[in-house]
Order: sequence, then C-alpha cells, then structure tokens
Amino acid sequence: MTDPANPDPARSFGGVADSYDRGRPSYPVDAVKWLVGEEPCSVLELGAGTGKLTEVLVGLGHDVFATDPDDAMLDILSEKLPDVRATSGTAEQIPIGDSLYDVVVVGQAFHWFDHGKALAEIGRVLRTDGRLAVVQNERDERIPWVRKLGKLIGKHDGGFDPTPILDDSGLFSAVEAQAFRHWQVVDRHSIQDLVQSRSNIATLEPEAQEQKRREVLAFYNGYGRGMDGMQLPYNCHAWRAQVLPHAQIKHTVEVVETDEEAEPKVPLAKRTDTAVRLPRVITDPENGDDDLLIDFR
Repeated sequence: MTDPANPDPARSFGGVADSYDRGRPSYPVDAVKWLVGEEPCSVLELGAGTGKLTEVLVGLGHDVFATDPDDAMLDILSEKLPDVRATSGTAEQIPIGDSLYDVVVVGQAFHWFDHGKALAEIGRVLRTDGRLAVVQNERDERIPWVRKLGKLIGKHDGGFDPTPILDDSGLFSAVEAQAFRHWQVVDRHSIQDLVQSRSNIATLEPEAQEQKRREVLAFYNGYGRGMDGMQLPYNCHAWRAQVLPHAQIKHTVEVVETDEEAEPKVPLAKRTDTAVRLPRVITDPENGDDDLLIDFR
C-alpha cells in the first residue's frame, strides 16, 4: 500500500489524468508504423494511460486491447475510444491468457515496470514470432529554450534505453532501434498541463505544484508567443525485438512398468492459467524432481 506521505510516482497520474491528456504529446505515425507494422494485427498495450498511443494504433487499423493500472486514466481513454477494449491491469500480472497477441506495445511506461516479472509476462502473452515494441518521447534539450524548460520542470527524460534490459532477459532477439523527430504545439494552457502531468510535480504538495505552475507560465509568457503557441521539439525513440521461443511445457504422461501394474509418472510440469506463473519451469526427472530448469529457448 502506498504511503500517503510518500506517494508512488508510478501511480501518481490518476489525479492529473485530464492534464496528462491535454498536455502530453502524441506519437508520430511513422514511428508507430515502424514498431507495429502497417498490416492490421492484434496489439496489447501496456500502460496505455489516456490513450495517446492507442489513438495512433487504432488509426492505423490495429485491433488494440489497452491496459493500465489506473482507472482514472482508462476512463479518459474509453471516453475517446469507446470501441477499444480496455481494462485495469499491470505489466507484472497481465489479465489475459497465453499466446494471444502479435505485438505488445509500451509507450512512455516501460521504465515504471518491474522488468523481471513484466518481461516474463510479455513473453507469455505473445504469439510465436510476436514482438515487443517500446516507444519513448524525449524533449530535445539541445535547444536552449527547451533546456531551460527542462530545468524548470526538474526532470529530464533523456537517456532512457531498454536495450540492456531486454538483452539481459534472454527472452528476446537482438533489439532494433530507430528515432523519429516531431513537434508538439503548446500554448499557455497546455504547457501548464504538461508540467502538472509530470510525476515529479504531481507528487508535490499543492502549494509546491502551484508555485511550479506559475514559474512555467511566467517562462512561457516571457517568450511573448501568446495565442500562436510554441513548437516543442521531441525525439521519439523506438525499440522493437522479437520474442524467442518459450520454454516448453510437456503435458504427456509417461508410463513406467512395475512389478504390479503400470503407474503414471507425475508430468514434468503442471500448467495453470494464472498470469503470474512465469518464468516457466520444468523439472528434470533424471536429477530429481526438486531440480528446476528455467528454459528460455
């Protein structure tokens, strides 16, 4: 249970869901095409939030099932996209069965996951030859005014790269990466929403949040752009990797001859339909039933 005095940043977005939807950028269509493909396929979205990425996926014709741990975020997604299936759930315990999706996609949320548990679950729900697609928007702080904004916000998005985590998991093929540049138009209203939607701001006391909002508004007004807005540049980083074949679970019953009558041996592993059983394990009967082999082939 989250301590009210020390709120969990990963679960801080529900209280600012409206600001998140108004203030956060979308994702470039070219990036999503590269990640998921142009042919319609079945997509599971983890950490879907208010549906920023979902809208692009649906626009490309994909069949999307959206999940997020925060119902307030999903309420906005469902209001915008009433035909999209959506349910609350976490990446560490995905509320679906095995081998159902061509692509699992994660936008702006992978860094919040417990990666050991989440990657095993992602491997479980992907079909053979399915892939994981991760995408992250990062402000381009090479530009001086964007760097100043970043200092005001107090948290820089740069440096995120899931490649070492995916490589170390042993569950995915070599990671491919691509970057796409795009711009978000922000005005004096949406730039305040952008700030208020940041987890490091949303977890502050109300007085501190208000102070930060005023600082950013003064920053915007100082540029004198008024109703014309500002073009906030982003680098959209995208990664994709194909899932490797899962550990095999055998369901056959071996028969061993005895002096009396044939008796079935205990199967190598018993399959369950829960969402938390991975990594899958098999027992090695030659070395004793207590020896477990984790097989990520």
